[in-house]
Amino acid sequence: MVGAESGRPHVALLPSPGMGHIIPLLEMAKRLVLHHGFHVSFITITTEASAAQTQLLRSPNLPSGLHVVELPPADMSTILHDDMTIVQRLCLIVQESLPYIRSVLRENPPQALIVDIFCTDAFQIAKDLSIPAYSFFTAPTALLALSLYLPTMDREIEGEYVDLPKPVQVPGCNAIRTEDLLDQVRNRKIEEYKWYLLSVSRLPMAVGIFVNTWEDLEPVWLRGLRENSFFQQIPIPPVLPIGPLIKEDEPLTDFDNDCIEWLDKQPPDSVLFITLGSGGTLTSTQLTELAWGLELSQQRFILVVRTPSDASASGAFFNVGNNVMKAEAYLPQGFMERTQEVGLVIPSWAPQVTVLRHPSTGGFLSHCGWNSTLESISHGVPMIAWPLYAEQRMNATMLTEEVGVAVRPVVGEGKNVVGREEIERVVRLVMEGEEGKEMRRRVRELQSSALATLKPGGPSFEALSEVAGPGQPPLISSLRHVPHLICLLSLFIY
Repeated sequence: MVGAESGRPHVALLPSPGMGHIIPLLEMAKRLVLHHGFHVSFITITTEASAAQTQLLRSPNLPSGLHVVELPPADMSTILHDDMTIVQRLCLIVQESLPYIRSVLRENPPQALIVDIFCTDAFQIAKDLSIPAYSFFTAPTALLALSLYLPTMDREIEGEYVDLPKPVQVPGCNAIRTEDLLDQVRNRKIEEYKWYLLSVSRLPMAVGIFVNTWEDLEPVWLRGLRENSFFQQIPIPPVLPIGPLIKEDEPLTDFDNDCIEWLDKQPPDSVLFITLGSGGTLTSTQLTELAWGLELSQQRFILVVRTPSDASASGAFFNVGNNVMKAEAYLPQGFMERTQEVGLVIPSWAPQVTVLRHPSTGGFLSHCGWNSTLESISHGVPMIAWPLYAEQRMNATMLTEEVGVAVRPVVGEGKNVVGREEIERVVRLVMEGEEGKEMRRRVRELQSSALATLKPGGPSFEALSEVAGPGQPPLISSLRHVPHLICLLSLFIY
């Protein structure tokens, strides 16, 4: 690993597996190199990486001060099982990689350590090596607030949270409807809940918590964490919003270029982009209804199709980009022929950031993963909220009811599928209705705010230059005078 010979402080980032974790960490690494004068080693845990992940990490466009370093693969053959959830798998993979992490830290003694919600095991390594430990939380502040409140809920509430008669009232923040609670806390008896509770209970050990958000997007949640007496008494470390950190560029394949050429021929704000993040999948029945709804709406669209999964809404989480089956096999017969004048169907994966920033893109049907949410807002694109797993239901409610940049389709009573008529309704609403125009106006206000906060002197830019611990010196300025900083970062959901 490159050390101090570059003459700049050295940062190492360690994302946990999955595109939704790697992307925000890689963007933070780029900003530390390009805007704050760091050298960065981007340490990756070796797994069966997706094609999209491999392409991203081997991009020739990475800045010269950023080096990708692979850890030796941990033997997970007797540890992981097919029925394990995402959180269980991530925590176990990170846990089995801890010896390699310790070795890296010992080889280049760091000045600080930054870990994510799935890497809080590394706090003990930091303590053993006398390294100040930080956390970087790439999910919304709303989830951070709930997570910091969760140990208290676990002690004081009996039974299941989803059975509570009233919404969960996070101190100083907005209430969270029980039906919106993230998957990891919906059943207190499962192992995933225990893993998550253990991870979040360690967060107050951090010197500070960086969050991938900004002041104008989540003002109530940020104010609650900073000012409410409950959080002051824990106490929690200072919370520093440094976002939106989103992917600014991406390598394009020949197929991607075909997609952009198609977009170039469409009118401004006329195309609805439909994709469900790095891991999301629909059931075969729901995919059929979605296709019919798009056809009925008569709107222009780009539809990313993956193999349907009736077992899991996150069925593509660990292998996004590997599915290259023909998309028409999963769509209604004749759909592609009937919609060829207005639609483009792409198998598995599309260049999301490039599509969202294109002037022809006027709407985004999204699973409301946090990375996708930040990308959509940062490019001024209103959303149709289609949450699938993790904290995405919380995100969808915030986007529709608090922020006002999305609409959410209604599932019929007693049904598990959004019908084609409802899909037609929300597509038309966003793409040509008055409510869609208001959402577009609001999202473009936030787009301007996002640009301003990341500029030198902006709140998020300056927050990245500060350390969160009381009595500690500013992180960036103080580390310009030390040889190394090692940061382990692995964050939550795309």
